[in-house]
Amino acid sequence: MTEYAAMLQPDKGQTAQTLHLVHADGFDDWFKALPDRERQSMKAQGFGGKEGEVAIVTGDTPDAWSAAIGVTNPDKLTSWCLATAAETLPAGTYRLAEGDPGRAAFGWLCAQYRFDRYKQEPEATGPKILLTSKPAAIEELVALADATDLVRTLVNIPAGDMGPAELQEAAEEIATRHGAEMSVVSGTELTEGYPMIDAVGRAASTDRAPRLIELHWGSIENPRIAIVGKGVCFDSGGLDIKGAAGMRWMKKDMGGAAHALALAGLVMERKLPIRLHLLIPAVENAISGNAFRPGDILASRKGLSVEIGNTDAEGRLILGDALSKACEDHPELLIDFATLTGAARTALGPDLPALFTNDEALASEIAEAGMAVDDPVWRLPLWDGYDEWLKSPVADLNNSSSVAMAGASTAALFLRNFVENGTVWTHLDTFAWRNAAKPGRPKGGEALGVRAHWEVLKNRYPKT
Repeated sequence: MTEYAAMLQPDKGQTAQTLHLVHADGFDDWFKALPDRERQSMKAQGFGGKEGEVAIVTGDTPDAWSAAIGVTNPDKLTSWCLATAAETLPAGTYRLAEGDPGRAAFGWLCAQYRFDRYKQEPEATGPKILLTSKPAAIEELVALADATDLVRTLVNIPAGDMGPAELQEAAEEIATRHGAEMSVVSGTELTEGYPMIDAVGRAASTDRAPRLIELHWGSIENPRIAIVGKGVCFDSGGLDIKGAAGMRWMKKDMGGAAHALALAGLVMERKLPIRLHLLIPAVENAISGNAFRPGDILASRKGLSVEIGNTDAEGRLILGDALSKACEDHPELLIDFATLTGAARTALGPDLPALFTNDEALASEIAEAGMAVDDPVWRLPLWDGYDEWLKSPVADLNNSSSVAMAGASTAALFLRNFVENGTVWTHLDTFAWRNAAKPGRPKGGEALGVRAHWEVLKNRYPKT
């Protein structure tokens, strides 16, 4: 358990400041019931019960104050209803005047995330503790906050400190914590067994050499689930080099791996009855004399040959080999996360990850679960008609579409070639980033789609 465990505690009647949830439609009645002094205070603070507003309600003594929080619907709190309060209120212990925070406790925890490891003088803030009348929910809410913290932190760390070796260390830490078996494929074994992973990462320096990180956990008698995450720790674009603006944020190109680690950690932390197989191809797409080139034809683990139309379409290459390996154990469900295309962001913006899947029931499950936990996804098509855009005259496939349209769909179609027929598969093209802060969600690395997939897994494979 992490520091978040101390921020969400059972309500045992301990001393706490009260949080009043007020909505705009009920504001007038609430306001009229206040003493004159407090009404004047509300006016001075400009509080009108609008979503996200927070105001201090003075009491008869200095310690007897409470707080008013504007919410849309006090009877149906979202994950982020209390986030602004958690960001702005002073350190201390709090309880709702009525009801229980429910999933809003998740946002309360996430609002206290800080990435300050590089600051000489980090901001000194004490914890804001929230009380709940449902102690049985605490462990999962804390685990979800931990998973979100992991994604944010791994993505926020600069690429100079988060290369393939450091990504391996992060996986080792999780494996050790949960008693999982971990192995790493590198060197000659990688070159021979995973030629596309090797090709993408071979131009990096020796200390940032490519590798495939694998983790196994759970009884072999349980249903097999594979989770794959794109681990491009930095993407220069290769010889098809990115412009400065595009390259600036490519430390986040291992966001898929961070999501995969977070979901795998949740599975193990909550002890779901599954046989977990985690795969992270970890590389740096660098430039040197041995970098793979436009026009090269690469072998793949599956045996398909791939012509390189663009070295900046490298994520799908390393995922192709990892997906092939995952399918060799015949999982009943295969999940992959990747910061794969700018086209997905153009289509859906930063808040909605693009979901692709070959299973209609799974598509509905993930979409409904995402809406239920305020972690939405949006399905885009695996349109068979676009397969022809990935044809090559000299190889089985081209890694780059011949048409500058539907980029997220063609990238997903490329991946589909490496998924064994009959394997239920979902691919999430996630941004893993926030360009602007929102309540409880600071600018920087972000987990988008982890909780939606977690809801599906825990419902499909409940603990006995």
